[in-house]
Amino acid sequence: MSKFLNLVAGTALASTLIAAPAMAEKYGLGRPALADEIAAWDKDVAPDGTGLPAGSGDVLTGEEVFADNCAICHGDFAEGVDNWPKLAGGAGTLDHDDPLKTVGSYWPYLSTTWDYVNRSMPFGDAQSLSPDEVYAIVAYILYSNDLVDEEFVLSNENFTDVALPNVDGFILDDREVSEKHFWNPEPCMTDCKDSVEITMRALVLDVTPEKSGEDSAAAPAAAEEAAAPVQEAAPEPEVVAVVIDEELAKKGEKVFKKCKACHQVGEGAKNKTGPALNGIVGKTVAMADGFKYSKPMAALGAEGKVWSEEELAAFLTKPKKYLKGTKMSFSGLKKEKDIAAVTEYLKSFQD
Repeated sequence: MSKFLNLVAGTALASTLIAAPAMAEKYGLGRPALADEIAAWDKDVAPDGTGLPAGSGDVLTGEEVFADNCAICHGDFAEGVDNWPKLAGGAGTLDHDDPLKTVGSYWPYLSTTWDYVNRSMPFGDAQSLSPDEVYAIVAYILYSNDLVDEEFVLSNENFTDVALPNVDGFILDDREVSEKHFWNPEPCMTDCKDSVEITMRALVLDVTPEKSGEDSAAAPAAAEEAAAPVQEAAPEPEVVAVVIDEELAKKGEKVFKKCKACHQVGEGAKNKTGPALNGIVGKTVAMADGFKYSKPMAALGAEGKVWSEEELAAFLTKPKKYLKGTKMSFSGLKKEKDIAAVTEYLKSFQD
């Protein structure tokens, strides 16, 4: 009871404080807010750029700031962690039964992204980022959605030049004009149904579990496993001596930092979000022990596809284009020299 009374008292006090400036003259409480106090709360940014502060940020800086402040919830590549929102991907899914709504696929205005990051992020430490850091994070989110290249610099000067793919996907809410004649002035309280029953099922099956408890949690996994193509062990390619360009591999070690969030190499390497990559160059696709691959990747392995240097280069350039349905969320490496370097680095780790 005491907690309830404290809650009521606290709510009443909060209501009084909020209303105090409006009642200042009547009750002699509070004072009108000063112009600079109002300005401190005036942080909104409009689609035409109104409200943007001066500043700029590039993609590579944004990758670092994102990793430090955002990746714990949204993933290193804006792919989302657990149930935290995905910020990248979803292109072409808005007409699906279960669309993926991200900054790149759904949001109409870049100002919404900038405003939300600036006002509310990072979680638990809102408004701790500088304008330049916010510009950099937004630039990295654009890059993660394949909308800009890694050399891109976002600033208040070129902000309105960026048009998101779904900018024309929204309409003005005109229901008050177009539908008002359907509205009832008074709610109907007669001839109500005796009982309410479920008459339809969710189109996306995994959101309407048929069973409860462990059986329910295991059902989607079991269904996917049952639907997966049967893999026949493909013969491993003949092992040949590998000559490593040490200088190039050292450069590749730096490039591999972009991969470390999901993959491990070296002694004791284990499967994480992605498989361990020891010995991957020259190995048959989808052959890492104990890792559950996506169906398309498993199918490539069943066909006997081998990760030659050429195939790796094609995959690392644009994973989603190379293999539709891959779980690899990384958007790809843009520079051929980076692909060559990281491939050389991977070659230095054999099984």
